[in-house]
Amino acid sequence: MTLTATIFRKLFGHAGKAALFAMALTLTACDSMIYDHDDDCDPVYKVRFRYDYNLKKADAFPSEVNAVTLYVIDPATGEVVWQKTDDSEAVRQEGYMMDIEGLEPGDYKLLAWAGDGHNGSPHFTMGTGTHDHHLTARINRAEGGIVNTDLHRLYKDLDFEYETREFPKSWGTHVQTVRLMKNTNDIHVVLQHLSGEPVDPNLFTYEIEEANGSMDHTNQLTDDETLTYRPWRVRAGLATGFVPETIEESKFSCAIADFTVGRMMAARKMWLTIRKKEQPAESRAANQDDNLVARIPVIDYSLLVKGHYENMPDQEYLDRQDDYSMVFFLDDDMRWINAYIYVNAWMVVPPQDTEM
Repeated sequence: MTLTATIFRKLFGHAGKAALFAMALTLTACDSMIYDHDDDCDPVYKVRFRYDYNLKKADAFPSEVNAVTLYVIDPATGEVVWQKTDDSEAVRQEGYMMDIEGLEPGDYKLLAWAGDGHNGSPHFTMGTGTHDHHLTARINRAEGGIVNTDLHRLYKDLDFEYETREFPKSWGTHVQTVRLMKNTNDIHVVLQHLSGEPVDPNLFTYEIEEANGSMDHTNQLTDDETLTYRPWRVRAGLATGFVPETIEESKFSCAIADFTVGRMMAARKMWLTIRKKEQPAESRAANQDDNLVARIPVIDYSLLVKGHYENMPDQEYLDRQDDYSMVFFLDDDMRWINAYIYVNAWMVVPPQDTEM
């Protein structure tokens, strides 16, 4: 007699021995042919979600993501065999896991879109259908490709983790993890006069151009028209800091334009163009770009300031970073002095292909 059986018998007599025997029989049944007909022994499947694909490498899912749609895909055919959307309060709680009910044991791929951008948002059109290739996302835009809204946040499962997962037949609770990355990015453009004099934000136009409005089921950009992002907010700001080449701290007024853009890709160009609104008639006739303040490749500049993440691959850095600020210093003619630009508080040297 085993030690456990001896303890049960001493504590509970023959009744305890019978209970131990029944428990052992149940456990044996869950690993035998009886398993196929015993609902109490069915496996339980759950999926947890993590958003730690950020620069801090900390899980921000509970604080940032408020809705998620999970698709279970047959890896052989690409067909959707199960799906569920959850936008309940439970999603925002620590330790949230989605229950996968009614799924047959087997090998599957997991695909997810998440965030308030994917669930009935006016900012995105989400693909629907029975195949993984249907599960796309497209930024909504006005005529001519104009986007001037603070895009709702959109997250996608990591494309390089779109791999086959096992959902075993064995009794117990089986948990899979889906990691997310953020597709939307905030860009803040700041114009400051070199002398510290006030800058009126309404004297300028601001545009960011890139054909990055459509994503496939693996989160790769697909063919699309060039979008023209315009600020969803233009404002004046006041800050304390140092004007270049001075050592005196001072307060200065600046113009700020806030954008939200789609996924940024290291192998592509995304152009930021700033112009003065007013231009003399004679200048307009002679040179259409005479009012140009600055024109820079946003992604090139963003990758110049990786700082402590200099060893991180460029695309990974862009996917983990989601907030960028660019400070331009203007001369007396309200043009960018291209010797000075700060990106995320780092002073950088303009690339050679910068257009002025």
